[in-house]
Amino acid sequence: MQIPPFSITYKNKTLNLSTPHIMGILNVTPDSFSDGGKFNTLDTALFHAEKMLKEGATIIDIGGESTRPNAPPVSESEELDRVANVVDTLAKNVGENVWLSIDTSSPLVIAECSKLGAGIWNDVRGLTRPNAIEVASKLNIPVMLMHMRGEPTTMNGLDCYANVINDVLAELDQRIAKVTAGGVKRENLIIDPGFGFAKNFEQNMAWLKHFALLHQFNLPVMIGISRKRSMGEVLRQAGLVAEPSDRDVVSMVAGLLAVQQGACIVRTHNVAVTKAGLSLYQAVENA
Repeated sequence: MQIPPFSITYKNKTLNLSTPHIMGILNVTPDSFSDGGKFNTLDTALFHAEKMLKEGATIIDIGGESTRPNAPPVSESEELDRVANVVDTLAKNVGENVWLSIDTSSPLVIAECSKLGAGIWNDVRGLTRPNAIEVASKLNIPVMLMHMRGEPTTMNGLDCYANVINDVLAELDQRIAKVTAGGVKRENLIIDPGFGFAKNFEQNMAWLKHFALLHQFNLPVMIGISRKRSMGEVLRQAGLVAEPSDRDVVSMVAGLLAVQQGACIVRTHNVAVTKAGLSLYQAVENA
């Protein structure tokens, strides 16, 4: 599927989304589900970010709060302490070559990080925190608006849908209307259906199959399914029980299925594997 000529702009930078981009995940947390504690010092975070850039990432998504199921909440001050130095140092050293995204629901965290050089707000809670819409509008920053019900502590019990495709599309439509009515420009939105957030295995597979339906919004779309439990369940059903880090190949295939249906951004823990898969896909498309 041909990706429409989408782009995002922030300050003096524009990112062309008419070809798929790789977003490398940089968790600077002690408790993320697959890599918690690996990159929560400045040196290890910077080393991993530079590695992902060399492997082909054009966006680095920096997160200071785990949103895995039942993850405990983190104060805004602690979250900001975790991410600020990483954002500042990356912006100063490689900011011309990469977009820095902040995986946060905190208006305070994104406001401070935007001053340091971040250019995308990746909010799994879809700008539902107090003042989030107002801050997104004031900053005029691109926002990844994800579908989720509840909080990480409650979302597993909220996966009851009459029809998971129709219901998620309706809820996304309502959220888009809410944030744009609050002053967020529609051209600043990127849509994320929220794989694994208030969705069980069968529902995640349904969304992977019908991912192209997200284009009814005429907005860029992203996929964030890397290493999630549904990828582990695919391996389990195949008799290949594995650790989260062993889910990278099947995660890459899931990303390619979404790209075939018009995904603009693939969010991944393993940039090299994702880059390899995308290179094959693009070679076939260009043949």
